[in-house]
Amino acid sequence: MRSRDPRSWHRKAVVAASVVLLAALASGAYFMLRSDGPSQIRIYEAGAAPAGVSGLTAETVAGGLRLCNKTLSRVGVAIGYKEGRRWTTEGWWNVDASTCETLMAGALVSRFYYVYALDYDEGGVWGGKAAMCTRDKMFTIHGIEDCVARGFERKGFFEVDTGEQRSWTVRLTEPGETGTGGR
Repeated sequence: MRSRDPRSWHRKAVVAASVVLLAALASGAYFMLRSDGPSQIRIYEAGAAPAGVSGLTAETVAGGLRLCNKTLSRVGVAIGYKEGRRWTTEGWWNVDASTCETLMAGALVSRFYYVYALDYDEGGVWGGKAAMCTRDKMFTIHGIEDCVARGFERKGFFEVDTGEQRSWTVRLTEPGETGTGGR
């Protein structure tokens, strides 16, 4: 008899909630991303994020982690996070040029998230020093140890400090561009 993972419903629930949340945020997202107001916070501090990445709080009722691709290329995104004592990495979200995608719906479960992104059209990556497991196809991987020995790839993710906000948006920009800052 095959045992079911109690979190197998999680991916389907996230997709359904993401569609609803994306529709609700679409009108407000444009103004929020264009704003230079106090809602934007720089995450490019202490070498945590590579050039071309910025972050901002996203004041929404439901919360969540969003990624806005402000480049002219399509990107693939993987994320990592720690919930309780368990590390999880998930991917891939395909984010078209100049669009945003909800990666995790609902209130954020962790202060720190880790992101790895691939530029499908021009090549290159947004990465960092936090080693986590990925694979070529869609995945949810529990644990960050012994990636290669377990049949996965080991990639360097960059850290995003959400400051324990309920919502956060990561913005990927073209190389050489920096995000806006301020509190």
